[in-house]
Amino acid sequence: MKRGGVGLAALLLALAALALWASSRMTWVRVVSSDGLGEQQTSSLVGGTWAAATTPLAIAAIAAVAALFAIRGRWTVLLAMLVALVGVGAAVPAVQLIVSGVDPERAGALAELPGRAEVLSAEASRAPAALALLGGLLALAAAVVVARTSRSKAGLSARYDSPAVRRERAEQDVRSAAVDADEEPSERAIWDALDSGADPTVTDDATGVDDRPRGGETR
Repeated sequence: MKRGGVGLAALLLALAALALWASSRMTWVRVVSSDGLGEQQTSSLVGGTWAAATTPLAIAAIAAVAALFAIRGRWTVLLAMLVALVGVGAAVPAVQLIVSGVDPERAGALAELPGRAEVLSAEASRAPAALALLGGLLALAAAVVVARTSRSKAGLSARYDSPAVRRERAEQDVRSAAVDADEEPSERAIWDALDSGADPTVTDDATGVDDRPRGGETR
């Protein structure tokens, strides 16, 4: 993925994680109940209780930020799919609460009311749900950025390859370019070989292939 794409996706994911984490600590639902023996009781259900996946999804978004800098190729597509799932998972309960309101039975169960208690009212706080929805949308936007941006630099595993591995890879690039008599090694392959310490002008004794760059002559 391009550097700019990585930075944008990381920013979106960080904001999504922040929104989800903050929303999970806010009160989503207030439940007023009575057991018929005393005064009415008010219970507050935070996002982490009403939408239990909110906190884990925030953690997953942070983990995805680290993954952005460690993977490449087809793994980037898989990461985009996982980030999209994070966004959907965060948005669904928020939309349900905003659109459909509170289910009193569910609210009473989550509030852990005594068996004889009766739910008198259950009121939704839509602002925290909207914040969770925003976090989900930010995660979905990050998924789009990750999916549409091709990775142009190696991940951490390639970055820390040993010099011998990098040299072997560069020699293979030059050698494969020299197999076809009608093609000469690309300038990039030659420079990669030189940079890794390989000599692109040396003939490969095992294959008989001359790795020297040619100017159009045929073998």
